[in-house]
Amino acid sequence: MLKKLSIALVLVLTSLITLDAQAQAKEPKIGFVDPQAVLSRMPELKAVQQRVKNFTDRKSLELEQKDLAFQNALEVYDQKRDVISAAAKQEEERKLQEMRNELTNAERQAQSDVQQKRNELMGPLLSQIGNAINAVSERKGLDFVLNTTTNTGDLIILYASEEYSSEFNITDDVMVELGI
Repeated sequence: MLKKLSIALVLVLTSLITLDAQAQAKEPKIGFVDPQAVLSRMPELKAVQQRVKNFTDRKSLELEQKDLAFQNALEVYDQKRDVISAAAKQEEERKLQEMRNELTNAERQAQSDVQQKRNELMGPLLSQIGNAINAVSERKGLDFVLNTTTNTGDLIILYASEEYSSEFNITDDVMVELGI
């Protein structure tokens, strides 16, 4: 009985060692891509940038008009401040404060609207890039793909040998996949 248990234990240990060796033998294939380089080469980007600019310009014009109205109201108040009653002065100052608050809220809302519009228009392009990265990664048998930079432009991959780069930098392959 002890002999059978020993043989079973040896077989289990041998199996575990074999499985561990096989697991360690497969190193993950890690590629990398510069999505900003891909995005900058997409022909659709210029149209998206122009639409965002037009939207931003419209929002800026709206804000300028609100600011001009506030400045005019402020000038009118300054001209009559010394000749109106305390109650009228208080009412005018309340209206001016309300206008200032509306202007501040409009500025915040405009920034939010511009960001939302940018995201809305860039979303399809980023989705195309993501799909191309997936297709190239699957074709090359990559386990992971890293972005070469952060959103702020800081490098993530500081060094890759020329040999590694030629095999695992898929930026050009992604552009080919997108037809650019």
